Amino acid sequence: MTAAASSPVTPRTVAFVGLGVMGYPMAGHLARAGHHVTVYNRTAAKAEAWVREYGGRRAPTPRAAATGADLAFTCVGNDDDVRSVVLGPEGLFAGLANGTLFVDCTTASAELARELAAAGAARGIGCVDAPVSGGQAGAVNGQLTVMCGGSEADIDGMRPVALAFARAVTRIGASGSGQLAKMVNQICIAGLLQGLAEGIAFGEAAGLDMKLVLGVLGQGAAQSWQMAQRGPTMVEDRFDFGFAVDWMRKDLALCRAEARRHGIELPVAALVDGFYAELQARGGGRWDTSSLVRRLRVRT
Repeated sequence: MTAAASSPVTPRTVAFVGLGVMGYPMAGHLARAGHHVTVYNRTAAKAEAWVREYGGRRAPTPRAAATGADLAFTCVGNDDDVRSVVLGPEGLFAGLANGTLFVDCTTASAELARELAAAGAARGIGCVDAPVSGGQAGAVNGQLTVMCGGSEADIDGMRPVALAFARAVTRIGASGSGQLAKMVNQICIAGLLQGLAEGIAFGEAAGLDMKLVLGVLGQGAAQSWQMAQRGPTMVEDRFDFGFAVDWMRKDLALCRAEARRHGIELPVAALVDGFYAELQARGGGRWDTSSLVRRLRVRT
């Protein structure tokens, strides 16, 4: 089920942990929607800056942020980062009360989602794995797509709040299903970007005006979000923005590990992952994922 924000939402008390390029604006949208937000970030200066910009409060620990909260969101780096802010004596679960909700927007493993769901259930805490798609621009503009794993009741409970930073919040299935859906997303994007990189490199080598060509192709069967949003910047050789190569390699590692568990191959994802490794070796770990075209250009 998807939904769009259409009516005022009752203000909730919310904890938000992780104020990176995604979490910072996501938490900001929650505050602007009228929710009472307490933030925690490993780098305290980032949390202080957030409070100056959006109001709310800063907590010294995840547990302190969660104390008294109706919901707690996390948006951090990887499985170990999530565990470090959720579990243990100063983690979110230590502060959340029975009957509250925990929502993890980190792109992490399905195995972790199930682990946390079990740990949460033992404490009476509902858990939703809710990775997002839409990139930094989607987070800033409040237009993220959220793929959820968990019970219908828990997802119905978090949806009205999450719609402050999302355009759609959809239940995929049981715990872990949101993370699995995000893996499908990343597998598809890797293949799309490699195909787009090859097409642009080919067109440039053949002497075509690639901005013109992309404008034409964008009206036909080859059109995609990646072509519309990343094609022009690929032609301009601009990659100092967007979703970093380092992050995509982390995500593709999750995809490949999950594929091995199911006994299936991901040959294109594996190939593109190797290409991203080459870009990392060239110092491009923070370049946007569309930088795949740099491997192919005759002039570079």
